[in-house]
Amino acid sequence: MDDKGDIETSDVGGVLERNGSSFYEDKELVGAREPLLRKATTNNTSQIAIVGANLCPIESLDYEIVENDLFKQDWRSRKKTQIFQYITLKWTLALLIGLATGLVGFFNNLAVENIAGFKLLLTSNFMLEQRFFEAFVVFAGCNLILAAGAALLCAYVAPAAAGSGIPEVKAYLNGVDAPSILAPSTLFVKIFGSIGGVSAGFVLGKEGPMVHTGSCIAFLLGQGGSRKYRLTCTWLRYFKNDRDRRDLITCGAAAGVAAAFRAPVGGVLFALEEVASWYSALLWRTFFTTAVVAVVLRALIGFCRGGKCGLFGEGGLIMFDLSSSVATYSAPDLIAVIVLGVLGGLLGSLYNFFLDKILRSYSVINEKGAPFKIILTITISLLTSCCAYGLPWLAKCTPCPANIQEECPTIGRSGNFKNFQCSPGHYNDLASLFLNTNDDAIRNLFSKGTYDEFYISTLFVFFGAVYFLGLVTYGIAVPSGLFIPVILAGATYGRIVGTLLGPISDLDTGLFALLGAASFLGGTMRMTVSVCVILLELTNDLLMLPLVMLVLLISKTVADSFNKGVYDQIVKMKGLPFMEAHAEPYMRNLVAGDVVSGPLITFSGVEKVGNIVHALRLTGHNAFPVVNEPPFSDAPELCGLVLRSHLLVLLKAKRFTRERVATGVIEVLRRFDAFDFAKAGSGKGVKLENLDIQEEEMDMYVDLHPITNTSPYTVVETMSLAKAAVLFRELGLRHLCVVPKTPGRPPVAGILTRHDFMPEHILGLFPRVKSND
Repeated sequence: MDDKGDIETSDVGGVLERNGSSFYEDKELVGAREPLLRKATTNNTSQIAIVGANLCPIESLDYEIVENDLFKQDWRSRKKTQIFQYITLKWTLALLIGLATGLVGFFNNLAVENIAGFKLLLTSNFMLEQRFFEAFVVFAGCNLILAAGAALLCAYVAPAAAGSGIPEVKAYLNGVDAPSILAPSTLFVKIFGSIGGVSAGFVLGKEGPMVHTGSCIAFLLGQGGSRKYRLTCTWLRYFKNDRDRRDLITCGAAAGVAAAFRAPVGGVLFALEEVASWYSALLWRTFFTTAVVAVVLRALIGFCRGGKCGLFGEGGLIMFDLSSSVATYSAPDLIAVIVLGVLGGLLGSLYNFFLDKILRSYSVINEKGAPFKIILTITISLLTSCCAYGLPWLAKCTPCPANIQEECPTIGRSGNFKNFQCSPGHYNDLASLFLNTNDDAIRNLFSKGTYDEFYISTLFVFFGAVYFLGLVTYGIAVPSGLFIPVILAGATYGRIVGTLLGPISDLDTGLFALLGAASFLGGTMRMTVSVCVILLELTNDLLMLPLVMLVLLISKTVADSFNKGVYDQIVKMKGLPFMEAHAEPYMRNLVAGDVVSGPLITFSGVEKVGNIVHALRLTGHNAFPVVNEPPFSDAPELCGLVLRSHLLVLLKAKRFTRERVATGVIEVLRRFDAFDFAKAGSGKGVKLENLDIQEEEMDMYVDLHPITNTSPYTVVETMSLAKAAVLFRELGLRHLCVVPKTPGRPPVAGILTRHDFMPEHILGLFPRVKSND
């Protein structure tokens, strides 16, 4: 259960009111033109979202420290050795996250290269024997089996593993939780589903799923043990809170990027720029984690050199080495870079537009159940196989270049020169792009000194196919990343521009491909610093830094004129209540008191057990205000907030009194310590159904003072809603108390939660506030 927004109640402590409206239905309320008057006193935005490919209820995370008497006593009694244990464990877990993510990243690469390599080798052998139909059956059949296996895992074992996972991780680090988003089953399916999807030849990448994988690993390591499986450790108890788990998951996301791209610094910057909402204290730990990933990958890749790991082991730590290219550029080259930037912005914004439409269409299919998800995946697999095998027949054969070092045509392995249907001494340039792994296709496009290797018609056909297949593939029930499809399409049109401008430009066409990839990444994802560093670490080409920076800035600026970045669009489309770093302009026209709603249920400092149980049954709120009244205070005053989970633990212990008296903190300390009230991990916490309250106990009393957070964040009801939103987001709050400005009223006017700051809720109450801004 969660706060008021999570189950559509009128307010924290308010009367439960179930609402069946969906995220999209509520958007219709926004468009209604009505007077600038409050339409209702209840929140009617459904707090459900699409996680992976399924519709799930969502919850909010609480990064605030609950400063109750138990916490204060525990903090005062904590010894230096315990503080040392906590600090040591933070760095140890960062080390373990780096090691585990590096090993998983290596295993992914090893499996993909060998499975896809075996499939392509088998297809190539049939082609050499002129058995073209059998070659297609083998190629499409292998793809179909791999795709169906990945879809079965996603549809039946862990639906949350579908897609890249970056939007979900980004929302989690912003304070939004959902069932199974970081569960062990999700991690399992993310790893093996990604291997199956990439090996099946889909136009997708394993880079996005690696971010989700690293986050899952970090979450599981920071669970604080498991009482269910008796895997508890005294040290791990320190991490039973959302704040420390958030920090570990940020390290895991950075480690995932480092493992996917072999770019440790890029991983740190990606976490800073794209996924993390709070970061300042994490720089050193994320840098340490990604450094561990780089060391692990370098050691394992070094071991694989010399054919010890099957078909894997080419490329070393630098995936696409362009370091030997001479990057001298002049004024005409800068004009070409500007053209690439503008083109990347236009194509990127168009890509985001189409992807949004396709994902909304797929959601209709996915809602029909798991069999339809699998059928959709199989359909896209057959379409991909037909394009990859059929389109190269349209290309003409090209004589092998003279004086080249590598074998031409390349037989039985990856390379730039695929024979396909051509006679000896010739190669099919389109087959060299399609009948390779995506990584090898990018390597071919980035290759230097290959101006005449690809016909311009080949590049146009490949760009159209990759652009289209990348759009229709993302959203099926397999783990799928967007980085590789975007890099593939961008590198292709970059090479097209390089070929067209070859007579006036000094840049190599491989460098144009790099700049095209950068421009398309900037146009779709709207990341600049992290993408720039990732590309430089990918290619080992520091001389291209000024041009990469320029093309990223131009493409992002152009694309921002049309729509948001792809991950921001997906977060919004999924219905995840993401809070931006800045408030919407129309929020300045409203105050905090305008969006709170009632009636508000409060507890006394010493409350009757029956009242608490009734409130817990009636509502699903996560927190209730505690108000002291005479004889415990001279006048009604806000004592603080008490959490639902803490109430359940207290009620289960049955430390009740027959008289309405304060038992004090000493009595509670005898029965509990601070860790008894710590947040449960992925296992089950205390639930209302677990309570066994007898009828005679319902008329007894319990003292709430020891477990009440006596220092909740509060704002006056006349504070600007924009200011309240910034405060709520920057402090990572789950609840923000609103207090009255004038005396003689109840001490608390209401509680703001994440739901109250969502545009759908605000514009539902005030339909014309945005137009009047």
